[in-house]
Amino acid sequence: MKAAITAVAHNVPEGVYDNVWFESKIDTTDEWIQTRTGIKERHFAFEGGLTDILLPAALKVLEQRGITALDIDVIIVATITGDRVFPSSAAILQRKLGADNAWGFDLAGACSGFLYALVTGAKLVESGAAKRVMVLGGDKMSSILNFEDRTTCVLFGDGGGAVILEASEDESYGIVDHILRMDGKGEAYLHQPSGGSLKPPTVESVMNREHYVYQEGQAVFKSAVKGMADVSFEIMERNSLKADDIAWLVPHQANLRIIDATASRMGLPHDKVMINIDRFGNTTAGTIPICISELHINKKVKKGDYIVLSSFGAGYTWGSILVRWSIDS
Repeated sequence: MKAAITAVAHNVPEGVYDNVWFESKIDTTDEWIQTRTGIKERHFAFEGGLTDILLPAALKVLEQRGITALDIDVIIVATITGDRVFPSSAAILQRKLGADNAWGFDLAGACSGFLYALVTGAKLVESGAAKRVMVLGGDKMSSILNFEDRTTCVLFGDGGGAVILEASEDESYGIVDHILRMDGKGEAYLHQPSGGSLKPPTVESVMNREHYVYQEGQAVFKSAVKGMADVSFEIMERNSLKADDIAWLVPHQANLRIIDATASRMGLPHDKVMINIDRFGNTTAGTIPICISELHINKKVKKGDYIVLSSFGAGYTWGSILVRWSIDS
């Protein structure tokens, strides 16, 4: 049995913030941001929580599939910015959806969270433990950004997406293969200093701005270029696929230069690479489901297409998934 994506949808907040918006707040320019990242604008939600962003995507994906929330067996939410420390955003979303028959959990894999969650959900389907799994990836990064730190605040946005996983009627379609990796030595270069059990919130930690994203950009960039590129090439190679066989590379949208390096390693032309970083920035666990959803909505992916999902994020975590698309366009 092979698990397949049978529906996909996404949602981003209405508020759009372009690079010029930052020019009045920090020492930066539109040209500087675009040149180094490829980002022109991003969406922020300064009110509400993550589940307020994900709920519309969840409702859309149910409607698209023609089922109700009661038909969902498991809800997995990939995020690092859940509504609360506990309960899980999966539980909160289950209540908001009325998915009374579902159990579920959150998964914290940072930018690779959606890939980790997709593989986890697929294994539940493939084992027969669940018939329908809703996998969501998203983050409200505005909640953990220091808007006085020009090295990080311009990079991220808010948003997310959802897919439904079910057993494929034809085993030639669905999730074909995956490679997932992790290296905990990356913690030093990309983390949130305070807020967890190691260093719980205090007045001092808040005053010292320790509850925001900390990133050493150059170290992360170097690791991401190699990690994402290598694992994407590896999954092609071990499945005996050439660049001509791949319809789309769907990469994590962190930096345009990292995306270009990954495509180059795979031998893929620019027109086979899904890019929306210019409009959304880095939505962390939300980037890949948003990309897949846009491909589907715009009918740029057809049944039988091979697509490669690839990501790199905090942990370090990284990985790649080979999917043979199963939805009729």
